[in-house]
Amino acid sequence: MKTKIKKVFTKNLGLKIFSFILALILWFSLIPEEKRFSEKSLNVPLELHNIPSDIELVELPLQTVHVTVRAPERLINQITQANVHAVLDLRRASTAQQDYTLSRSMVSIPDGAEVKEISPSLVNLKFEVSKQLMLSIRPNIIGELPEGFTLEKVEVEPPEVLVKGPESKLDKQDVVRTSPINISGFNHTTAVEADLITPAPELTIMGTNTTALVKLLIQKQESKDLNQ
Repeated sequence: MKTKIKKVFTKNLGLKIFSFILALILWFSLIPEEKRFSEKSLNVPLELHNIPSDIELVELPLQTVHVTVRAPERLINQITQANVHAVLDLRRASTAQQDYTLSRSMVSIPDGAEVKEISPSLVNLKFEVSKQLMLSIRPNIIGELPEGFTLEKVEVEPPEVLVKGPESKLDKQDVVRTSPINISGFNHTTAVEADLITPAPELTIMGTNTTALVKLLIQKQESKDLNQ
């Protein structure tokens, strides 16, 4: 009896395997394309939106999140970092809270796809109270004037600028420097527009003007001074 059963399964084994594979191919070919799904994993930037104006972000250890997307096969190749966005809404953020939940609902993706997973599920952010101060602008003069000329006076317009940033990064003793102004070769009074550089990268210059006009009063020395 066992021998007969064995013969049923082993007789024409190659043909049976071929028929099974052919059946699978036909079955897959008959499934509508929109019902065939695939998954894709992406690392996308974590976008922070709506941070309250009275606080400043000082620590962001997590720059990207891992997102797994499920979509029809006809659509899966169109899903890229360019059209998958992980957005954390921080309108209710405060200095008292550091842990913020990441959920699938915060990920925007093309129509027809769904988010299966986002990792990690939590991000740690550190905020500080925001502070504003008027800081003096100090020109950064480099180089030397040609022989026979002296720099008599330096004026800056405006002399101060409003700076905003985390409380721990801003002090009234700080100054805003200009980009380097090379006076080598100058032989007459001139004015130079220079970029403003904050004392720390976390600080921001308020307003639209991020430059200052530096006026350099240059005079030629008297001949008798040169001979001394």
